[in-house]
Amino acid sequence: MTERRDEPRHTGDLTAPDWALIRRLPLFDGLDPDMLVRLLEHARVESWPRGSLLFRQDDPATDFYVILVGWVKLFRGTSEGQESVVHVFTRGESFAEAAIFAGRLYPVSATVADTSRLLAVPAEPFLRVIESEPAVARNMLAAMSRHLRQLVTRLEQLQAHSAPERVATFLVGIAPEATGAVDLRLPIDKALIAARLGMQPETLSRAFSRLRKEGIETYGDRIHVPDMDRLRRLGGDA
Repeated sequence: MTERRDEPRHTGDLTAPDWALIRRLPLFDGLDPDMLVRLLEHARVESWPRGSLLFRQDDPATDFYVILVGWVKLFRGTSEGQESVVHVFTRGESFAEAAIFAGRLYPVSATVADTSRLLAVPAEPFLRVIESEPAVARNMLAAMSRHLRQLVTRLEQLQAHSAPERVATFLVGIAPEATGAVDLRLPIDKALIAARLGMQPETLSRAFSRLRKEGIETYGDRIHVPDMDRLRRLGGDA
Protein backbone atom coordinates (compact mmCIF):
# COMPACT_ATOMS: atom_id res chain seq x y z
CA MET A 1 0.00 0.00 0.00
CA THR A 2 1.30 3.47 -0.83
CA GLU A 3 2.43 5.38 2.24
CA ARG A 4 3.94 8.48 0.70
CA ARG A 5 2.31 11.70 1.81
CA ASP A 6 3.47 14.39 -0.58
CA GLU A 7 2.28 17.90 0.10
CA PRO A 8 0.18 19.31 -2.75
CA ARG A 9 1.41 22.25 -4.77
CA HIS A 10 -1.23 24.99 -4.73
CA THR A 11 -1.70 26.23 -8.28
CA GLY A 12 -3.85 29.33 -8.11
CA ASP A 13 -7.42 29.94 -9.12
CA LEU A 14 -9.88 28.03 -11.22
CA THR A 15 -9.80 28.79 -14.94
CA ALA A 16 -12.81 29.28 -17.20
CA PRO A 17 -12.52 25.68 -18.53
CA ASP A 18 -12.34 24.48 -14.90
CA TRP A 19 -15.61 26.24 -14.08
CA ALA A 20 -17.25 24.79 -17.19
CA LEU A 21 -16.21 21.31 -16.11
CA ILE A 22 -17.41 21.82 -12.52
CA ARG A 23 -20.82 23.07 -13.65
CA ARG A 24 -21.33 19.78 -15.51
CA LEU A 25 -20.88 17.71 -12.35
CA PRO A 26 -24.11 16.05 -11.15
CA LEU A 27 -23.60 17.51 -7.67
CA PHE A 28 -23.81 21.06 -9.04
CA ASP A 29 -26.24 20.54 -11.89
CA GLY A 30 -28.70 23.42 -12.20
CA LEU A 31 -27.23 25.57 -9.44
CA ASP A 32 -27.22 29.33 -9.76
CA PRO A 33 -23.67 30.53 -10.61
CA ASP A 34 -23.52 32.76 -7.54
CA MET A 35 -24.47 29.84 -5.30
CA LEU A 36 -21.83 27.67 -6.92
CA VAL A 37 -19.19 30.31 -6.19
CA ARG A 38 -20.41 30.48 -2.60
CA LEU A 39 -20.24 26.70 -2.17
CA LEU A 40 -16.67 26.61 -3.50
CA GLU A 41 -15.44 29.76 -1.76
CA HIS A 42 -12.97 27.81 0.40
CA ALA A 43 -11.94 25.22 -2.20
CA ARG A 44 -8.27 24.80 -3.13
CA VAL A 45 -6.71 23.98 -6.51
CA GLU A 46 -3.92 21.48 -5.85
CA SER A 47 -1.37 19.65 -7.99
CA TRP A 48 -0.28 16.17 -6.88
CA PRO A 49 2.50 13.91 -8.22
CA ARG A 50 1.82 10.35 -9.25
CA GLY A 51 1.79 7.92 -6.32
CA SER A 52 0.74 10.48 -3.71
CA LEU A 53 -1.59 9.36 -0.93
CA LEU A 54 -4.58 11.70 -0.64
CA PHE A 55 -6.19 10.03 2.35
CA ARG A 56 -6.34 6.70 4.16
CA GLN A 57 -9.32 4.50 4.87
CA ASP A 58 -10.98 5.59 8.17
CA ASP A 59 -9.32 9.03 8.13
CA PRO A 60 -11.73 11.88 9.01
CA ALA A 61 -13.47 13.03 5.82
CA THR A 62 -12.26 16.62 5.73
CA ASP A 63 -12.55 17.23 1.96
CA PHE A 64 -14.07 15.90 -1.20
CA TYR A 65 -12.42 16.26 -4.58
CA VAL A 66 -13.06 17.15 -8.21
CA ILE A 67 -10.52 15.94 -10.78
CA LEU A 68 -9.58 18.78 -13.11
CA VAL A 69 -6.73 16.81 -14.72
CA GLY A 70 -5.45 13.29 -14.05
CA TRP A 71 -6.49 10.01 -12.45
CA VAL A 72 -7.19 8.90 -8.87
CA LYS A 73 -7.50 5.34 -7.51
CA LEU A 74 -9.82 4.44 -4.63
CA PHE A 75 -9.07 1.18 -2.84
CA ARG A 76 -9.58 -0.78 0.36
CA GLY A 77 -6.98 -2.79 2.21
CA THR A 78 -7.59 -6.54 2.55
CA SER A 79 -6.87 -8.72 5.57
CA GLU A 80 -3.92 -10.16 3.61
CA GLY A 81 -2.38 -6.70 3.27
CA GLN A 82 -3.28 -6.34 -0.41
CA GLU A 83 -5.24 -3.63 -2.23
CA SER A 84 -8.74 -4.14 -3.57
CA VAL A 85 -9.45 -1.43 -6.16
CA VAL A 86 -12.91 0.08 -5.72
CA HIS A 87 -12.85 2.48 -8.67
CA VAL A 88 -10.61 4.70 -10.77
CA PHE A 89 -11.74 8.29 -11.42
CA THR A 90 -10.60 10.78 -14.04
CA ARG A 91 -11.15 14.32 -15.32
CA GLY A 92 -14.64 15.70 -14.81
CA GLU A 93 -15.49 13.30 -11.99
CA SER A 94 -15.79 13.86 -8.24
CA PHE A 95 -15.19 11.51 -5.35
CA ALA A 96 -15.50 11.30 -1.55
CA GLU A 97 -18.51 13.62 -1.43
CA ALA A 98 -20.67 10.88 0.13
CA ALA A 99 -18.17 10.55 2.99
CA ILE A 100 -18.68 14.15 4.10
CA PHE A 101 -22.45 13.64 4.33
CA ALA A 102 -22.51 10.28 6.15
CA GLY A 103 -20.14 8.84 8.67
CA ARG A 104 -17.55 11.57 8.32
CA LEU A 105 -14.86 8.92 7.74
CA TYR A 106 -13.39 7.92 4.39
CA PRO A 107 -14.53 4.33 3.68
CA VAL A 108 -11.60 3.84 1.28
CA SER A 109 -8.07 5.09 0.65
CA ALA A 110 -7.15 7.28 -2.33
CA THR A 111 -3.91 7.62 -4.25
CA VAL A 112 -3.00 9.65 -7.32
CA ALA A 113 -2.65 7.22 -10.23
CA ASP A 114 -1.22 9.82 -12.61
CA THR A 115 -0.02 13.40 -12.07
CA SER A 116 -3.21 15.27 -11.20
CA ARG A 117 -4.69 18.69 -10.68
CA LEU A 118 -7.53 18.51 -8.17
CA LEU A 119 -10.08 20.82 -6.60
CA ALA A 120 -10.20 20.03 -2.87
CA VAL A 121 -13.48 21.17 -1.28
CA PRO A 122 -13.42 21.44 2.54
CA ALA A 123 -16.37 19.71 4.16
CA GLU A 124 -17.29 22.10 6.97
CA PRO A 125 -17.87 25.36 5.05
CA PHE A 126 -19.54 23.41 2.24
CA LEU A 127 -21.98 21.75 4.64
CA ARG A 128 -22.72 25.04 6.41
CA VAL A 129 -23.94 26.58 3.16
CA ILE A 130 -26.10 23.55 2.39
CA GLU A 131 -27.64 23.57 5.87
CA SER A 132 -28.57 27.22 5.47
CA GLU A 133 -30.03 26.73 1.97
CA PRO A 134 -32.62 23.89 1.90
CA ALA A 135 -33.35 24.53 -1.78
CA VAL A 136 -29.70 23.84 -2.61
CA ALA A 137 -29.81 20.61 -0.64
CA ARG A 138 -32.93 19.49 -2.52
CA ASN A 139 -31.28 20.36 -5.84
CA MET A 140 -28.25 18.28 -4.95
CA LEU A 141 -30.34 15.30 -3.87
CA ALA A 142 -32.29 15.40 -7.14
CA ALA A 143 -29.08 15.76 -9.17
CA MET A 144 -27.41 12.84 -7.38
CA SER A 145 -30.51 10.70 -7.90
CA ARG A 146 -30.38 11.40 -11.64
CA HIS A 147 -26.68 10.62 -11.63
CA LEU A 148 -27.28 7.26 -9.94
CA ARG A 149 -29.80 6.31 -12.60
CA GLN A 150 -27.30 7.34 -15.29
CA LEU A 151 -24.59 5.21 -13.66
CA VAL A 152 -26.86 2.16 -13.65
CA THR A 153 -27.65 2.72 -17.33
CA ARG A 154 -23.95 3.19 -18.12
CA LEU A 155 -23.09 -0.03 -16.26
CA GLU A 156 -25.69 -1.93 -18.26
CA GLN A 157 -24.30 -0.49 -21.49
CA LEU A 158 -20.75 -1.36 -20.41
CA GLN A 159 -21.67 -4.98 -19.78
CA ALA A 160 -23.35 -5.17 -23.20
CA HIS A 161 -20.04 -4.44 -24.97
CA SER A 162 -17.21 -6.88 -25.52
CA ALA A 163 -13.84 -6.40 -23.84
CA PRO A 164 -12.14 -5.18 -27.07
CA GLU A 165 -14.96 -2.67 -27.59
CA ARG A 166 -14.53 -1.32 -24.04
CA VAL A 167 -10.76 -1.00 -24.53
CA ALA A 168 -11.28 0.78 -27.86
CA THR A 169 -13.66 3.24 -26.17
CA PHE A 170 -11.12 3.84 -23.39
CA LEU A 171 -8.36 4.58 -25.91
CA VAL A 172 -10.62 6.99 -27.79
CA GLY A 173 -11.36 8.70 -24.48
CA ILE A 174 -7.70 9.52 -23.81
CA ALA A 175 -7.30 11.11 -27.25
CA PRO A 176 -10.82 12.34 -28.14
CA GLU A 177 -9.77 14.91 -30.76
CA ALA A 178 -7.13 12.81 -32.51
CA THR A 179 -7.43 11.69 -36.12
CA GLY A 180 -5.37 9.44 -38.37
CA ALA A 181 -2.41 7.52 -36.95
CA VAL A 182 -1.65 8.30 -33.30
CA ASP A 183 0.78 7.14 -30.61
CA LEU A 184 -0.83 7.16 -27.17
CA ARG A 185 0.51 6.79 -23.64
CA LEU A 186 -1.61 4.85 -21.18
CA PRO A 187 -2.11 7.29 -18.28
CA ILE A 188 -2.47 4.59 -15.61
CA ASP A 189 -1.35 1.01 -15.01
CA LYS A 190 -3.12 -1.70 -17.01
CA ALA A 191 -4.49 -3.24 -13.80
CA LEU A 192 -6.26 0.05 -13.07
CA ILE A 193 -7.53 0.28 -16.64
CA ALA A 194 -9.01 -3.18 -16.19
CA ALA A 195 -10.70 -2.05 -12.95
CA ARG A 196 -12.05 1.05 -14.67
CA LEU A 197 -13.51 -1.09 -17.47
CA GLY A 198 -14.99 -3.74 -15.19
CA MET A 199 -12.79 -6.65 -16.24
CA GLN A 200 -9.93 -8.79 -14.95
CA PRO A 201 -6.33 -7.92 -15.98
CA GLU A 202 -6.07 -11.12 -18.02
CA THR A 203 -9.23 -10.17 -19.90
CA LEU A 204 -7.66 -6.80 -20.70
CA SER A 205 -4.54 -8.54 -22.04
CA ARG A 206 -6.67 -10.73 -24.31
CA ALA A 207 -8.56 -7.66 -25.52
CA PHE A 208 -5.32 -5.93 -26.50
CA SER A 209 -4.25 -9.13 -28.29
CA ARG A 210 -7.47 -9.15 -30.28
CA LEU A 211 -7.02 -5.46 -31.17
CA ARG A 212 -3.64 -6.29 -32.75
CA LYS A 213 -5.63 -7.78 -35.63
CA GLU A 214 -6.81 -4.21 -36.27
CA GLY A 215 -3.22 -2.94 -36.35
CA ILE A 216 -3.23 -1.58 -32.80
CA GLU A 217 0.17 -2.33 -31.24
CA THR A 218 1.10 -2.22 -27.56
CA TYR A 219 4.63 -1.44 -26.30
CA GLY A 220 4.47 -1.29 -22.50
CA ASP A 221 2.46 1.84 -21.74
CA ARG A 222 2.64 3.04 -25.37
CA ILE A 223 -0.09 2.30 -27.89
CA HIS A 224 0.15 2.78 -31.65
CA VAL A 225 -3.21 3.36 -33.33
CA PRO A 226 -3.01 3.39 -37.14
CA ASP A 227 -6.45 4.95 -37.63
CA MET A 228 -8.41 6.74 -34.90
CA ASP A 229 -11.62 6.76 -36.93
CA ARG A 230 -11.38 2.99 -37.26
CA LEU A 231 -10.81 2.77 -33.49
CA ARG A 232 -13.95 4.83 -32.86
CA ARG A 233 -15.96 2.41 -34.98
CA LEU A 234 -14.51 -0.53 -33.06
CA GLY A 235 -15.71 1.09 -29.85
CA GLY A 236 -19.20 1.49 -31.27
CA ASP A 237 -18.95 5.23 -31.91
CA ALA A 238 -20.19 5.78 -35.43
